[in-house]
Amino acid sequence: MPRAGLTPDRVTAAAADLADEVGFDHVSLSALARHFGVKDASLYSHVKNLQDLRTRLALLAGGEMIDRIALAVAGRSGKEALVAFAGAYREYALAHPGRYAATQIRIDQSLVADSPALRRTAEITYGMLRAYGLDEPDLTDAVRLLRATFHGYCALESTGGFGAPRDVRASWDRAIDALHITLEHWPGESKSGG
Repeated sequence: MPRAGLTPDRVTAAAADLADEVGFDHVSLSALARHFGVKDASLYSHVKNLQDLRTRLALLAGGEMIDRIALAVAGRSGKEALVAFAGAYREYALAHPGRYAATQIRIDQSLVADSPALRRTAEITYGMLRAYGLDEPDLTDAVRLLRATFHGYCALESTGGFGAPRDVRASWDRAIDALHITLEHWPGESKSGG
């Protein structure tokens, strides 16, 4: 491919596709250069380094993921929103394993405030949880519980970590039911402390 068509967005999109194909940890500037038919050095006018590329990939994937989640939860609240949110999260994680892995990296906090996708993620997640009557610090605790549960489940499922004969989807549905009950009866500070 001719190098004239390279842009930071195009390089990032190619990295996202490569991540889904070979795994996020195997994305390299050399592999992308081979994909575009250019020398490694040609990419440095579009991305600073591998960390910059990984951050761009994380932001791209995070935006894609929250777009799907937002669409799923639109007009819903309570358990219906939780089920939709969780389902969209799981579907994205399983369909795009490399992109999903990118969403789990730590991003420089100075970039977080400038990212519309990350702000939107917080707004949608916290908005869904406020419907359960949660306030801070319980909101943050509940976000961490959801993220740990969703991520842990998806990570185990994607690697075949569930060996029991029970249907994995049935267990997922029960886990979401349990989270809903927990959120409705949250034991935290804002509900009990008054």
